[in-house]
Amino acid sequence: MATTVRPRRSVLYMPGSNARALEKGRSLPADGLILDLEDAVAPDAKAMARDTIAGALAAGGYGRRELIVRVNGLNTPWGYDDLRMAAASGADAVLLPKVESADAVRQAEAVLRSAGAPDGQAVWCMMETPLGILNAKEIAGASPKIGGLVLGTSDLAKDLHAAHTAQRLPMITSLGLCLLAARAFGLAVLDGVHLDLNDDEGFAASCRQGRELGFDGKTLIHPKTIAACNAAFAPDAGEIAQAHRIIAAHAEAAAAGQGVVLVDGKLVETLHVENARRLVTLAEAIAAL
Repeated sequence: MATTVRPRRSVLYMPGSNARALEKGRSLPADGLILDLEDAVAPDAKAMARDTIAGALAAGGYGRRELIVRVNGLNTPWGYDDLRMAAASGADAVLLPKVESADAVRQAEAVLRSAGAPDGQAVWCMMETPLGILNAKEIAGASPKIGGLVLGTSDLAKDLHAAHTAQRLPMITSLGLCLLAARAFGLAVLDGVHLDLNDDEGFAASCRQGRELGFDGKTLIHPKTIAACNAAFAPDAGEIAQAHRIIAAHAEAAAAGQGVVLVDGKLVETLHVENARRLVTLAEAIAAL
């Protein structure tokens, strides 16, 4: 399910067992919400959280925010019921945890299909284990319904015995492999969370790095980080103006039968025009939120 250009700058995890948080999500400026049944919910609250999420989605009121339900794995006591609820919930996507193989995707997809999931409901995959990262290509291409990959850098760091460093060098190989897999199949890809909520400078640096690497946005664990994340992953006024200049100059050159054009002293080719159009489309989508 190759994705259209839509804002995914900030995607906030919300505990499914917290009805007050789900209510607050209707007014938060996040581009997307992950309504979580997995890590954020204690075992004895799983069933209640499932009902709470189903009720919140049925009530609506989330506007244009992308709504994603993260389920428990099929190897847990809650996975099948989670998928059946998600299939009928009206959520835009279902996020599978700790995906390590294409077969795991197809198995979950079969459960969703049998539960009546609509054709437009996407499947997203958490990439958070060493085996999952090594199988990123197969996972990304496992089904036409896959809409995106989400990095789970906290779990991944634990499994790698890696440190959380400012430049995230221990994560670079994993981030790169997932980016390659996502782009090869036309999927969205979201960066992992920044755990230290008091580290504003570190969070900003992580957002900058994520955008430089090519991520569409970042997953978040607290609403206070939404504004900074939105700003970091959105094209700024200068980028948008330059994109318009590139598009206009290329069109003018093409009309004149010229194959080469310079903008701001730099050679512009078709690849630059395609990227300029993507930025303009993204800016328009952000403005429409």
